[in-house]
Amino acid sequence: MTSSPESMDPRRIETLRAIMKVLRTPVTGCPWDLEQSFETIAPYTIEEAYEVADAIAKGSRVELREELGDLLLQAVYHAQMAEEEGSFCFDDVVEAICRKLLRRHPHVFGDELARSVKLAKGFWEEMKGREQKDAPAGLLSSVPKALPGLTRAVKLQAKAARVGFDWPSVDDVYDKIAEEVAELRDAPQDGKTEEYGDLLFALANVARHLGIDPEAALRATNQKFERRFAHIEARLAEQGKQPENSNLSEMDKLWNEAKKLGN
Repeated sequence: MTSSPESMDPRRIETLRAIMKVLRTPVTGCPWDLEQSFETIAPYTIEEAYEVADAIAKGSRVELREELGDLLLQAVYHAQMAEEEGSFCFDDVVEAICRKLLRRHPHVFGDELARSVKLAKGFWEEMKGREQKDAPAGLLSSVPKALPGLTRAVKLQAKAARVGFDWPSVDDVYDKIAEEVAELRDAPQDGKTEEYGDLLFALANVARHLGIDPEAALRATNQKFERRFAHIEARLAEQGKQPENSNLSEMDKLWNEAKKLGN
């Protein structure tokens, strides 16, 4: 007789899989979960990955534990739906990543000769490229379209750079940014979206040249903005005021105050 999830060890992956199976069981399962598909769950998968990154940025191991659980649920969820349609199951997912890691680390898991070989720069990408035999033709075709815009821009640029299509120096990219700013300023309203995209692409290129993760940099700046604006709200509250009762000059002064305090 199969055990119910309630009586199973909550520290084992089998329990999570059993819970997911019950939630997706027709008639007796959860109505919301039964309505979901790969397409409707995909945004949650992306969101949970960002939640993991946010927990890491905060330095909170408690939050990281929780968010990793939420992200793990996404893998179990997709695997359960795939098993229902007969495509693959969770064990197949585990097998695929295990075999991939073994295959891509011959210097760790290979024979004595393989372990003695020093890996050349770009080995991982080269190995990955060899495995993508069925991928569409074209150097850039393997860069996932669902990636965040700035991240995908960096990956596209890095791919092109490997075949020599790159600015010789980061100074050239700075010049390109100045050019794009001028074009954005002068563009008609119906052309500003395109020019703004070109500017962001150039900024991503600077990040790549400097070894900066543009998404992480922007997240840090967002957090800094939140901290400083919270300082503005707190200082205004001390005066019995709210931002809407203030003015730009006063708030800008408080912003600079927060900046001096290191917020």
